[in-house]
Amino acid sequence: MSAVRETFVAFLRLGLTAFGGPVAHLACFREEFVHRRRWLSDAAYADLVALCQFLPGPASSQVGLALGLQRAGYRGALAAWCGFTLPSAILLILFALGLAEFGQSLPHGLLAGLKSVAVAVVGQAVWGMGRSLCPDWPRRLLALLGAALLLAWPGVAGQLVVIVGGALGGLALGGAVPAAGPERLAAGISRRGALLWLALFAAGLFGLPWLATTFAAPALALVDAFYRAGALVFGGGHVVLPLLQTAMNDLGRGDSASFLAGYGVAQAVPGPLFTFAAFLGAAGGATPNGWAGGLLALLAIFAPAFLLVAGALPFWDALRANTRARAALAGINAAVVGILLAALYDPVWTGAIHGPRELGLAAVALAALTWGRQPPLRVVAGCALAGALLL
Repeated sequence: MSAVRETFVAFLRLGLTAFGGPVAHLACFREEFVHRRRWLSDAAYADLVALCQFLPGPASSQVGLALGLQRAGYRGALAAWCGFTLPSAILLILFALGLAEFGQSLPHGLLAGLKSVAVAVVGQAVWGMGRSLCPDWPRRLLALLGAALLLAWPGVAGQLVVIVGGALGGLALGGAVPAAGPERLAAGISRRGALLWLALFAAGLFGLPWLATTFAAPALALVDAFYRAGALVFGGGHVVLPLLQTAMNDLGRGDSASFLAGYGVAQAVPGPLFTFAAFLGAAGGATPNGWAGGLLALLAIFAPAFLLVAGALPFWDALRANTRARAALAGINAAVVGILLAALYDPVWTGAIHGPRELGLAAVALAALTWGRQPPLRVVAGCALAGALLL
């Protein structure tokens, strides 16, 4: 099997089973590509996660793009994106096309079961990454302090402070910092090529508004709105929703009822929440809509993610080879564990666990994943069915 095909198949499997939002997606990536397939080390994977936390856009999808780049170059990045993103995008476009017949949301119990699985997946990730990336008490303390700060100061600003604090803490601790692994994260991208990608990112950010205003074409306006949403939002996931709602109002597309209906279904399908853009592009009353509008919006919102990852990876690879940079990265990695720990409580736990039934279902899912070694698809399907019947 070629590297490109292998990448597509691996990410397609995740695109069909990875429920629970970006934190759960990162946990699934770690299990699949660090432990199962051994494409890279835990430390190198943590480096990718730390980099993508700094970049605007969908963090989990950016990590997926970086993994595809590392494995099979640009075609690998495209294969990873298609495999992970298209299943949920296709489902959301189909829902947009048949909204009147399909209904406004999935059954509550089914959604509750999927959310309980997310608690188990994220809990397993926090435990595994904590053991690997916080091997001593100073770094465990960094993680705990980061989690406490983020819970007290939620949002993008708090997350950036936690990451910067982790870097400063790592520099202050110094000491025994693991050497950089042999993996090259840049996947053969030169610095000149990286600068070209960054220039294209800037050209899209500043040039698309001018083009949309000059030519007054609905397709250009759609691309501009979704490109800016993907380029300017930090934190990804749910943070992009206000930007998308404002964009839809400005474009005169859709209404609040269809927006909320699509949002409800977007949380119930696997893959990245940014695929909600496919629903909005397909459901809009103005043209382009349908399949053309959905795919155009989808490509526009994810384009900045690829341009930023390809532009940043070569410089990140050089930084992680520096001794002081590795010390800072060790602190950042501990901070990332703190971010995951905070996310495990809010929004994952608070959004999913509302009583003993949800708690019991999450505990069973965690036991099945950790001790039973059950495939994620089986656990997800079982919890969704149990949720529909019991919750």
